[in-house]
Amino acid sequence: MRLKLVPDETTWDFFRHARLTFGASVVAVIVSVFLFLSMGLNFGIDFRGGTTIRTDAEQAVDVGAYRDAIAPLGLGDVSITQVFDPARPDLNVTQIRIEAQEGVESVSETTVAAVRDALQAVDPSLTFQEVSSVGPKVSGELIKAAVYAVLAAMGAVLVYIWLRFEWQFSVGAVAALVHDVLITIGVFSLLQIKFDLAIIAALLTIVGYSLNDTVVVFDRLRENLRKYKKMELREVMNLSVNETLSRTVMTSFTTLLALLALYFLGGDVIRGFVFAMIMGVVIGTYSSVFVAKNIVLFLGVKRDWSKTDASKGNQYANIDA
Repeated sequence: MRLKLVPDETTWDFFRHARLTFGASVVAVIVSVFLFLSMGLNFGIDFRGGTTIRTDAEQAVDVGAYRDAIAPLGLGDVSITQVFDPARPDLNVTQIRIEAQEGVESVSETTVAAVRDALQAVDPSLTFQEVSSVGPKVSGELIKAAVYAVLAAMGAVLVYIWLRFEWQFSVGAVAALVHDVLITIGVFSLLQIKFDLAIIAALLTIVGYSLNDTVVVFDRLRENLRKYKKMELREVMNLSVNETLSRTVMTSFTTLLALLALYFLGGDVIRGFVFAMIMGVVIGTYSSVFVAKNIVLFLGVKRDWSKTDASKGNQYANIDA
C-alpha cells in the first residue's frame, strides 16, 4: 500500500482566490524590501572582513572545544571549520575566521597570541601556519560579486524560458524567482541571521529549485494548450497544476524531510544555509503555482501554436505521492 500525499485526480481551483494570494505575495515582497533597507543584513565575515587563521594539529580536531576556548575572548563572530590538506594528510588542519574588530581592519597580534594560547590549552600540539586578513574593500567586492551572480542566474533563466516557451512564461518565471529571493532576504533581515557566502549559494540553489518546479508546470501547460485549444486559459492552467500537483508535493515534501534533518542535526555551521533552503523550498513551491501562473494568466498566451506536439506529456507528472 503506497503513501499518497494527494489524491490521484484533483480538481482544485488554484485561481479562486487569485487576488488574495497574489496580493499577499506583493505585500510580502514590499515588506521584505522595507526590512532590508531599514534593518539591513547581519553580514558574516565574508562580507564584513576579518582575519583568517590556519592551524595544524596532531590530535583530532574538536570544533566544539575550539569554539568554547575562544568564546571567553569576546571576539564576536568566529567561524571554525576543519579542512583537509592533501599536501599534509597526516595533520589535522583547521581554518578559523574572526570578524574585523571595531576600528581596525585586522585582528591585532596580541589578539592572535591570545587565540593561540586558548587553543593550545585544548591541544598543545596546535600551531598557526598562516594568518591573513581581509579588509572592507575586498569584502565590498565580494558583495558586488554575489549580487552579480544572483542577477546573472536570473538573466539566464529569463533567456532560457523565453526561448523554450514564450516571453509571457519567462516574465512569470523570473517574477517568481525574484519573489522567492526577496522574501528569503527579508526573513534573514528580520531575524538577523548571519548572511555569508553560504547563503548566496543557497539563494542560487533556490533559483534552480524554484525554476525546476515552474518549468514542469509550464511544460504541462503548453501541452494542454495544444490539446485543449478551445478551453479557457484559466481552466487549462488549473488542469495543468492539478495534473502536476502530485509530483510537486512529493518533491517538496521529500526535500523538506532531508533539510529538516540537516537543520536539527547538522550543527550550527550549516544551519543558516539549510534555513535558507527550507525557506526557498516552501516559498518556491508557492510561487510556482500562485505567482508565476497568475502573471502568465494576466499577460495571456497565444493559442495558435505553429506546430503540434506529439509527446504525451511529462512522464513524471502524475507519480503517486
